Amino acid sequence: MLSIWVVVPTCLPLVVRRCHVCASGRFRAGGKFRVNANHKLIDAWLLGLCTGCGDTAKFTVLERVNVRSVRPELLDRLHGNDPGLAAELLQDPVVRRRNRIALDWDDAWRLDTGGSDHLDREVIDVSVRFAARIPVRPVRLIADGCGLPRAEVERLVRDGKLVSAVRLGGRLSGDFTFTLKR
Repeated sequence: MLSIWVVVPTCLPLVVRRCHVCASGRFRAGGKFRVNANHKLIDAWLLGLCTGCGDTAKFTVLERVNVRSVRPELLDRLHGNDPGLAAELLQDPVVRRRNRIALDWDDAWRLDTGGSDHLDREVIDVSVRFAARIPVRPVRLIADGCGLPRAEVERLVRDGKLVSAVRLGGRLSGDFTFTLKR
């Protein structure tokens, strides 16, 4: 029987970028936006607070865009400070590249295994799904989901008792499956 595990975000990740005031490397995006219109052009920024000094940084969402080319729903979400929009924009590679930022997902996600009934079976088939593009080490996910130490999971991989079509050694942010034979 196939078990389905889901990696779910619990909050917005920290934004990794150097603060110009205190040289801290992390900002907390709270889901607040600043929108500025100049005649027919509009600018929009996602605001972040430095975790060190509390200074505000602006991450560009729209820059000198004609107001008519922006969807009204997007404008409503920007004006309403929609935290869901902030999560979507932080996931957008274009926004991250434009602002030269990276995301720190430590303590911002959880693994939902759907219960512990799979732990007593001899062979476990698991499909891992990601609700957001969260880079996580598969060995850590498997260790957390099965209640094993990471060293034990790595030993199972070496012994061929833990198999997957993807490489389990690096980081993944996309769906994968694995089989564990005890």
